[in-house]
Amino acid sequence: MTSVFLVTTTSHFDREIKKLSAKHASLLKIFQSVFATLQPAPYNRSRQFSIKKLEAVSANDGQYRIRVGRFRFRYDIDGQTVYLKTCSLRREDTYK
Repeated sequence: MTSVFLVTTTSHFDREIKKLSAKHASLLKIFQSVFATLQPAPYNRSRQFSIKKLEAVSANDGQYRIRVGRFRFRYDIDGQTVYLKTCSLRREDTYK
């Protein structure tokens, strides 16, 4: 039996996703897929998803990151609850 985590957002995350979704129509669909991914497996023990535990990041600062295309979502896990902290967009010229 698999446990399902409760995924919730912070007010800061809500403001960021609202601002980004105004310019990127695909973001809401991506957010739904991230939400569906984090509910059953936020720790990514199967290594199936592009999730990384960030080093030198304290609790409540988004210790985990999931990448989907150009978007980065940072979150924390507290018990059975996943708190989405930030949503950011990687620039086109980051790795050029």
